Amino acid sequence: MKKYLLIITVLTTLLMSSCKEKQFTPLSNTTAKPIVEAHEIDKIEPPFWWKGFKNPSLQLLVKHTAIADYSVEILNPNIELVKVHKADSPNYLFLDLLIKESAQEGKFNIIFKKEDGSQLTQTYELKARSKKPEDFIGFNSSDAIYLITPDRFKNANPKNDSFENLNEKGINRKDNYARHGGDIEGIARGIKYIMDLGFTAVWSSPLLTNDMHSGSYHGYAITDYYQVDPRFGTLQEYKQLALGFQATKMKLIMDQVANHCGLEHWWMRDLPFKDWVNYQEHYEKNRETWNSDIVKRSSHRRTTNQDLYASKKDKKEMSDGWFVKGMPDLNQRNPFMAKYLIQNSIWWIEFLELGGIRQDTYPYPDKQFMSDWAGAIMKEYPNFNIVGEEWSSNPLLIGYWQDGKENSDGYDSNLRSTMDFAMQEKIVSGLRNDENWGSGLIEVYDALANDFHYTRPLDIMVFPDNHDMSRIFTQLNGDITNTKMALSYLAVLPRIFQMYYGTEILMNDFEKPGDHGLIRTDFPGGWDGDAVNAFTGENLAPEKIDMQNFVSTLLNFRKNSKAIHTGKTMHFVPENNTYLLARFSENETVVHVLNKNDKPIDLKLDRFEELGLEGKTLKNVFTGEMITWSNTLTLNHKGSYLFTTKL
Repeated sequence: MKKYLLIITVLTTLLMSSCKEKQFTPLSNTTAKPIVEAHEIDKIEPPFWWKGFKNPSLQLLVKHTAIADYSVEILNPNIELVKVHKADSPNYLFLDLLIKESAQEGKFNIIFKKEDGSQLTQTYELKARSKKPEDFIGFNSSDAIYLITPDRFKNANPKNDSFENLNEKGINRKDNYARHGGDIEGIARGIKYIMDLGFTAVWSSPLLTNDMHSGSYHGYAITDYYQVDPRFGTLQEYKQLALGFQATKMKLIMDQVANHCGLEHWWMRDLPFKDWVNYQEHYEKNRETWNSDIVKRSSHRRTTNQDLYASKKDKKEMSDGWFVKGMPDLNQRNPFMAKYLIQNSIWWIEFLELGGIRQDTYPYPDKQFMSDWAGAIMKEYPNFNIVGEEWSSNPLLIGYWQDGKENSDGYDSNLRSTMDFAMQEKIVSGLRNDENWGSGLIEVYDALANDFHYTRPLDIMVFPDNHDMSRIFTQLNGDITNTKMALSYLAVLPRIFQMYYGTEILMNDFEKPGDHGLIRTDFPGGWDGDAVNAFTGENLAPEKIDMQNFVSTLLNFRKNSKAIHTGKTMHFVPENNTYLLARFSENETVVHVLNKNDKPIDLKLDRFEELGLEGKTLKNVFTGEMITWSNTLTLNHKGSYLFTTKL
């Protein structure tokens, strides 16, 4: 084998040497003239592209002083320059290209010429795709997803904590809204820990540049859609992280934001078109004194997307208003903005070989654009997945956004997955409330009974908490047993399961419930000198170690349970402070019981004869104990019980 590798290395070296001597680029396109690389344009996006997409068109954004005065020539006969668009600003051009089937990977030059004979040259690259589009497999109901706020997870490289050319400098771990230093390398070093817990995918909040003056740590005020924030690392480190996930057969989910950018985005100083962002005229008029008093904020009345009687004014105030004063609302009705955002998403999928996208604030952008955006992605990657954030406790709204739903207005989102805030809310209230006719476990039961409304319940994402809401341990008033009950029930539902980092060690926000900075607390052990290390268990409190073990047992079981991944579901109306749910596959039955009784109880099993378990042996997943399913099942303590026929 070593002999063959040596031969390949030698041949490659000789070939590259030959190419260098002849000034030859391995591109079977272009012209008879050699390619002389030059990068004289200030900005061109996307920075490179790939051949072989179903949609052969590509639109380049070109940003350079007075570039509108230049004509354009593409030095590649296999790439057609279809049209050159001038913008309202003279410093932009938008180039419509058609990539022919005969195009090959390699570099070629784009020439920008002025009438006086001067010219600029920009070398552009067309790459070969690394794998087939059908091999981009998105997250699904077999996955358990670990959500990370990277600035707060692990600081593995203190050298990238601060940069003088960025607006917010340094780190301050005492300030919950300042940078703390977590980075991409920290996520990479945490992969084994995450895997050992039983997770199969990681969703990281955005890692792109947020060059804001303050509060930039969270990542949702993007100031460059093609640049990794240097405080997190480099583009190459992001790529290496993605490869690391692939090597461990885990999926990397990218958090994207199509609704808004950060106020310090480079284009806000010179907007291409007069309608590039919503309320642009208002912004430009007040640019020097821009503050929260004059910003046109969104009404956040998201039901205007579905309301048959909503006024145009109400619809506009919801979708066009800025999310916050520092996040300009992007106008996706501008066709160049729409194309820009679609191409950006595809670029990141292809470059990182992603396992999915989580789209922030899904109902806020133009909803027809969001359908076009998701449709364009799913056309290129038929086995991919996207989950959209619709923060609503109303299943009608959640179901509206799922692909295939027959909505009364004819809208089809092309969105495979959405987020189940309704179920999350009912699980919390059901566990906290006393057992009565209409409260307690019946709230949880009724919430799941709403699944008839969803096109595909298995494709919906459910969770105990996330980066925008109080920790589940806080929501459940510090009750460890109820927290375990919530996690186990969520993990066995016909859903995609997601959990926020630190839930496994009972992280909380009791001091100031709901405070985002506190919710996104540093993960202990992620910084040199931390007295407690949750990665290793050093000085970690016993109850937190117990919860780690609980989560690990639960999710490692889930990882290998086809019944939970894709099986049928049956549940029984709660009685006697207990609630039983079962999942079935051909060779496995999983039984989950929630028990709110403080004293031991014998659960009569004849009521559950439809499960077909009479006389069968089941294993208690948490204790390893074997039981025979017969007349009664003794529940010795309050909490969750998980049994499987897979011994």
